[in-house]
Amino acid sequence: MGTDYEPTPIPTGHIVLSDEIIELVEILAEHAHDIWAAQRIQDGWTFGPQRNDAERRHPCLIAYPQLTKNEQDYDRIMVVESIRAMLALGFTISRAPG
Repeated sequence: MGTDYEPTPIPTGHIVLSDEIIELVEILAEHAHDIWAAQRIQDGWTFGPQRNDAERRHPCLIAYPQLTKNEQDYDRIMVVESIRAMLALGFTISRAPG
């Protein structure tokens, strides 16, 4: 089961993000981490220095700025690729005036 799975993400290599969207990425990356953390906490997980699934402990149940660069990069990559996919599919992202 699962051995035939071949991920096929939307091709996004041609998408260039504007400076305004790059600013949005950091906000959304922190937001994504907060959503993940809130769900984990709701499911009974707590902070632990090492991940332990049996005890529901996770070292990333900390504020986004306290995460390691690698952990922050993971959140950023997910956001960047989601935004690039939206743009590749023909959607636009713009800030409301005002």
